[in-house]
Amino acid sequence: MSGLDVKALVAGYGADPVLRGVDLAVPEGGLLAVLGPSGCGKTTLLRVLAGFHPVRAGRVSLGGRVLSEPGTQVPPEKRGIGIVPQEGALFPHLSVAGNIGFGLPRAQRACRVDELLELVGLAGYGRRMPAQLSGGQQQRVALARALAPRPGVVLMDEPFSALDAGLRDELRADVRAALRAFGATALLVTHDQEEALGVADLVAVLRDGVVAQLGTPEQVYAEPADLGVALFVGEAVTFDGTAGAGVAETPLGRLPVRGSGAGTVLVRPEQLRVGGDGVAATVDDVLFHGHDATVLLRLADGARVRSRVQGRPPVRPGDTTAVRVSGDALFFARPS
Repeated sequence: MSGLDVKALVAGYGADPVLRGVDLAVPEGGLLAVLGPSGCGKTTLLRVLAGFHPVRAGRVSLGGRVLSEPGTQVPPEKRGIGIVPQEGALFPHLSVAGNIGFGLPRAQRACRVDELLELVGLAGYGRRMPAQLSGGQQQRVALARALAPRPGVVLMDEPFSALDAGLRDELRADVRAALRAFGATALLVTHDQEEALGVADLVAVLRDGVVAQLGTPEQVYAEPADLGVALFVGEAVTFDGTAGAGVAETPLGRLPVRGSGAGTVLVRPEQLRVGGDGVAATVDDVLFHGHDATVLLRLADGARVRSRVQGRPPVRPGDTTAVRVSGDALFFARPS
């Protein structure tokens, strides 16, 4: 298995490029999630990596072998890249085994198919037809098919988006485990923040055709490069404020921050503690999610904030309570 390297990549469809200098590196055996809103260039990036779209500038290489650059375009079938599309795209006339083994040398086919079925949790399903499988099972087969020829990298195009929430969570974990067991290098394209943060080793936030931040999930969430990244990768409570001497004045009190000047103060809902000491607040509503709950609060000055609490919420709508912030806030100075 080899790492994937993207340098200063520029690509597009008309006069204006969609990708405007993308730099990415997926280490050997690593899983990188490319996260971004619709229209940021995720699909174009995937098409370039797969060999379906040429580059205007920059370079794509796999294991040191150049796949794309101006004047060089290795065909898709010769790139050593596996693809898992959004909805599996299995051959309906072939069995599960036939789909996975498609294109493999006949001598390797039976053994390799059995190995991969075991890996993706579908041992014994080889004779079934795609129409006999659930959506999650079809995606497992699609992953096995992508892994069958031992590609240098696997590209996954929002492979869980068509599944219901419970199945999506289960399949994410199983796909991550299968990729690790195989030692595969992989790139996942998604617009789902929870998916990117929960599955990947590294996360690249793509915005307007450039990488706004590349880092571990923890870094991107807790140490966002700018306010735009902070707002995109998770829920946030924000206030305009002025920082100085290590603190910022906010409706939630004096909060420790790094930075100074006028700007935006940001805390995550899970940092807000309801009950006990703190700023007075009224509970407007409680949204129960099962494993946790969102408490919607109105402060004395009319500001509205939301707290994320684990388990059963300690308050009900209409209650008077207090709210305080645990830990440091993030501060983003306003551009001068």
